[in-house]
Amino acid sequence: MTTRGFVLGKFLPPHAGHLTMCRMAAALVGELTVLVCTLDREPIPGWLRAAWMRELLPGARIVHYDQEVPQEPAEHPDFWPIWRKIIGEIHPEPVDFVFGSEPYIARLAQELGARPVPVDPDRRAFPVSGQAIRQNPAAHWRHIPAPVRPWYQKRVVTFGAESTGKSVMAEALAQWLGGPAVPEMGRTYEDVRTQGDWQAAHLIELASRHEAHRAAIAPEAGPVLAEDTDPLLTSVWARMLLGAPVPWLEARPKADLYLLMDANVPFVQDGGRYFATDTARTQFQALCVEALDRTGVRVERVTGDWNAREAQARAAVERLMAEPFPGLWERPDSEWPVHTARPQPMPRASAEASRLLDRGSG
Repeated sequence: MTTRGFVLGKFLPPHAGHLTMCRMAAALVGELTVLVCTLDREPIPGWLRAAWMRELLPGARIVHYDQEVPQEPAEHPDFWPIWRKIIGEIHPEPVDFVFGSEPYIARLAQELGARPVPVDPDRRAFPVSGQAIRQNPAAHWRHIPAPVRPWYQKRVVTFGAESTGKSVMAEALAQWLGGPAVPEMGRTYEDVRTQGDWQAAHLIELASRHEAHRAAIAPEAGPVLAEDTDPLLTSVWARMLLGAPVPWLEARPKADLYLLMDANVPFVQDGGRYFATDTARTQFQALCVEALDRTGVRVERVTGDWNAREAQARAAVERLMAEPFPGLWERPDSEWPVHTARPQPMPRASAEASRLLDRGSG
C-alpha cells in the first residue's frame, strides 16, 4: 500500500532546511507532494520558486498554487475549510503524513486526516529562514541551494582592450573570493571556428556559449562571481572586427560592476591577439569606454602597476559586497539568471472555495 506525504510552503526562497525536510519526507513515504503556494506581490516570482523545487526534488510531485487566498487563520473565518478544499482538489488521494517545521502542521494534518511529522522545528541543523536569506543572502550563502544562488549573485566583469590583464585579474579575484572565475570564450571559440572573416552570427554564437558557460559556473560560485569579458565587450569586438554594432550583443544583461583595465601597460603578443598597433589599441580602448558610458553601467577604472591594480579591484569588489544583495525581482524577466518556461497557471479556486471566500469577505 502506497503511503503519501504532503509538504506545504512558500519557499521564499528554498533553502537547506526546506530541502532536508523534503528529502526526509521522500525517504519515509512512497509518494511526496510539495505544494508551492505563492502570491503575485511576493519578492520572488512563484513560477520560478516552483521551477527551483522541481529541479531540487526531481522525485517529488511539485504543484504550484498562485491564487489570492487567505494566508493566516486570522484573515478569514473559513480559513481551514478553504485550504482543506484547495488541497483536496490538488491532492484527491488520502494524505498519510504532513511534514513541516512550523506549528501549523498539526492543525493541517488534522484537517486532512493525516499524521503530523515535525521536522527540526528549532532549526538546529540549519539555523536559517527565508526571511534571513532575503535580508542578507551573502551571510547565509552556504544554506542557499545551488540553483537559487544566481538570483542573489553579483557579477564583476574585467573589461578593456587586448593585453590589459583581464584574464589574470578575473582569476586573481576568483581566488581571493574563494570560487571559480568565468573564463573568456573567444580563444576557445576561435580554435574551432570555420576560417574566414568574422560575421555577426559568429559573435552572437560566441556570446551565447559564454553565457551558457557562466550559467553553469554561477551555482558553484559565491555571492560575487568574477568574469573575464562578457557580451558587452563582445559588442566592442563587433565594432572593431565588423565596423558596425550588433544590437543583440549590446542588449544582453549587464554585470553589477565593470572593472575597466587601463591600457597603459605593454602589449604582449601571444599569437592570438588582433590589434597590436598603438592606433588600433587606442581605438579599442576608446570603444570600451564608450560602450560603458553609453549603457550606464557601474564602472571602476583599474590602473597602475599590477599590485596597484589588484588593490583597486579588490577595493571596488569590497564596496560592491558591502551593499545589499536584494535579488533580481526588480529587473526585467530577460535579465533573470534562470530562464524557465512559465507553466500554465493553476485553475481558479473551485466554486465551493470561492463561496467560502465570498462569505468571509461579506
